[in-house]
Amino acid sequence: MKVDPHQSSALGPLVLILGPTAVGKTWVSLRLAEALDGEIVSADSRQVYREMDIGTAKATPAQRAQVPHHLIDVVDPDETLTLAQFQRLAYAAIDGILARVNLPFLVGGSGQYVRAVVEGWSVPEVAPQERLRAALETLDGDALARWLETLDPVAAGRIDRRNRRRMIRALEVTLVTGRPISAQQSKSPPPYRILQVGLALARPLLYERLDARVDQMLAAGLLEETRRLAERYGWDVPAMSGLGYAQLGAYLRGEMTLAESVAAIKRETRRFVRHQANWFKRNDPKIHWFNAAEPVQAAAAIERLVRDWLVGSTSR
Repeated sequence: MKVDPHQSSALGPLVLILGPTAVGKTWVSLRLAEALDGEIVSADSRQVYREMDIGTAKATPAQRAQVPHHLIDVVDPDETLTLAQFQRLAYAAIDGILARVNLPFLVGGSGQYVRAVVEGWSVPEVAPQERLRAALETLDGDALARWLETLDPVAAGRIDRRNRRRMIRALEVTLVTGRPISAQQSKSPPPYRILQVGLALARPLLYERLDARVDQMLAAGLLEETRRLAERYGWDVPAMSGLGYAQLGAYLRGEMTLAESVAAIKRETRRFVRHQANWFKRNDPKIHWFNAAEPVQAAAAIERLVRDWLVGSTSR
């Protein structure tokens, strides 16, 4: 049955599927999109890069043929896609899906990307400043954090100090505009009726899945993908600082053993999941949470929720 997403509201509907890395968002979103004539908009800050397929856990070509996907393979690893650019592309993709009378699913675990879209952030339009970035890149994480705390303590409190890319971007915008980046990030709700769905797992089970996924990525050729990317783009492009690539880079440069590198990937992925939890609170009343331990049952329950919501029986 094709669900007409316009049947009960002047605002176009948007279904958000969120949750931590490896919780099962890809499988569930594919199941839902097939059942509800949907298309998927990726909200993943790493899947925008071409050629970075295994390490970013992109939907496979077969899955993308099964359901249309958007905002995957947008830029090369040595190019920059700002948050403002991503937001514009996401809105364009969502509007195009609605124009085709299909249901858009925004799917991802990159909290900043998700929130920028669903909350309608006003994102500063500051082009990358290559000379300034090069200078900031010479500073270590502690120095970047101290400087950001001085210039913009609000932004410093929001950004994980291990995320050099975000700290550098915050400093870049603040220094170029002369205003703290946090003061420039107002919100204006986008013209969509939004249903937020979260997938969750008990932390021990999620950690097991994370470790298994790292092993699967390595078996699928992540080391070879990392070597190939480094030969083409070098180690200094921001894309190569992503999980998996950075740690395998240390191995390929002779800075640690392969076993140490793999252990570091698993350790840092667990830390990243804990950071993701700061974006997606289990007590957030706007998010309908489902246990992903039984994905078939979860997908069926979410499908019922979405169908009811589309005809107006769910208020949020």
